[in-house]
Amino acid sequence: MTSQKQGPLSGIKVLELGTLIAGPFCSRMLAEFGAEVIKIESPGSGDPLRQWRILKDGTSLWWSVQARNKKSLTLDMKSEEGQEISRRLALEADIIIENYRPGVLEKWQLGYEALKKINPATIMVRLSGYGQTGPMRDQPGFGAIGESMGGLRYVSGHPDRPPVRVGISIGDSVAALHGVIGAMMALRHRDVTGGRWNGKLGDECVAGQGQMVDVALYESVFNLMESLVPEFDVAGVVRERTGGALPGIVPSNTYTTGDSENIVIAGNGDAIFHRLMKAIQRDDLAHDAQLMRNDGRVPRTVEIDAAIQAWCDTQTIDSALAALQSADVPVGKIYSVKDMMADPQFLARNMFEQHAFEDGTLVKVPAITPKLSETPGVTQWLGPRLGQHSREILVELGYTDDQIAALSAKNII
Repeated sequence: MTSQKQGPLSGIKVLELGTLIAGPFCSRMLAEFGAEVIKIESPGSGDPLRQWRILKDGTSLWWSVQARNKKSLTLDMKSEEGQEISRRLALEADIIIENYRPGVLEKWQLGYEALKKINPATIMVRLSGYGQTGPMRDQPGFGAIGESMGGLRYVSGHPDRPPVRVGISIGDSVAALHGVIGAMMALRHRDVTGGRWNGKLGDECVAGQGQMVDVALYESVFNLMESLVPEFDVAGVVRERTGGALPGIVPSNTYTTGDSENIVIAGNGDAIFHRLMKAIQRDDLAHDAQLMRNDGRVPRTVEIDAAIQAWCDTQTIDSALAALQSADVPVGKIYSVKDMMADPQFLARNMFEQHAFEDGTLVKVPAITPKLSETPGVTQWLGPRLGQHSREILVELGYTDDQIAALSAKNII
């Protein structure tokens, strides 16, 4: 745990009603920059992500990052008492983040419209596979489905093979980032239209205008798809899989060096292409009039890529990087996590933080981004134990020790 710092979101209270990746990653970013995030989890089991991938002492190492700076409150959301506690927290929160299927919160009397009737400043970020409307709204949708429907999977991989996935749940994470952006815009709008609710009803109610931020996983992925739509609409072009190359922008591809390392070379700027060809001793291509512009290079993509690969065959990864960096050509090795953790650029930018688990074991986790010059994000603590903050949160809500004990005895917390 680090010393307390005042983050840019200090004073903002967030209620997280979600599991796994999209909703929790969204609230994680708010927690990293100072928001108080209260995460509701099921008693006994908690968020399923606690058991995903590599475990330490029964808890996922992923959890230490995904839930850092959050407070864990266990609640049986199927009970009336649990729903009442969560409703009180929701009405106090500046932002509510949820990623259940549409309709679940409404069953618990926690839907946006119900909360808005009491607190007009309610901001609710709703992340789901297909959004809150439309014929597919009720279907389950994970990141993989969003990546497929949103167009990313179709263009990923080699043209002679089935589409492949990126090695992370990028659809969930992209949706989470859209959720963060939406939450910040909604918070700004609330503040300029009257600010936080004063807790009173009727004529005495003072509150800015809240809103629902409706984030669909497939739409978040779709939002990244560059020129996909106008190219098809105007030119009838369907962007296809191109392996490691950047389609229609030449040369920009992945090549293999003589020591079997993979290297990305982006020589697609006109001046850069000239420098690249000089660096690989292909003066003939450097001075070829047809290749001076990208539209002339595209028809000769195979020839250009073959020339670059032939040169890479004669190089080690280090010699290739040195030669192209010297020629001011954008180039990079494809990094594994092992490469990252020894890399001077990562280290110079302090991209790893070291913290201790409760048993004293040290662990490195990714540093917080983006980097703010005056109010940077900070890791106050790693992902909490299940229910670690239940009593603290309930006391702040006004529950007595006897009431908390009774809730515990009934397995509501």
